[in-house]
Amino acid sequence: MLAVPPRWAGCSSRRDALPVEFLSDDQASAYGRFPGAGFSRAELERYFFLDDVDRAWIEPKRREHNKLGFAVQLATVRYAGRFLDDPLDGVPVELVEYLAEQLQIGDPSCVKSYGERDKTRLEHLWEIRQADGWQEFSEVEAELGEWVEGGSGTGRRARQPD
Repeated sequence: MLAVPPRWAGCSSRRDALPVEFLSDDQASAYGRFPGAGFSRAELERYFFLDDVDRAWIEPKRREHNKLGFAVQLATVRYAGRFLDDPLDGVPVELVEYLAEQLQIGDPSCVKSYGERDKTRLEHLWEIRQADGWQEFSEVEAELGEWVEGGSGTGRRARQPD
């Protein structure tokens, strides 16, 4: 259910209209971020478990803060569907501690050093994007528009030009 009723612009019928606004300001600002309440142990295990492939991927990183920072970026994009501008901004402490525990890193606070070398952070971001297949929306926006215009997935046929 929508918190704010959508505004329908330039449409003769509501059925053909697209919502101009579909998230409230609060919902939009919370999008792609971690919840303020944090996570239970069961939620951490469900959403942020690093499997053998993940750990083998992380292991070659040189320093503990890079291993943990990489794991935080990996967990963030898999959970929130986006990378954060600051990879540690708003990340719950219990998540960092859980990832550190899995990587056998004794001092989770070492992750504070992760942002010191911006190039490393960006290299990790690109590595994750390439390996997991993440794309910037701007790269696929035209493809999505064509899909929507064609009526794909709606069960309706696309309107044919007159």
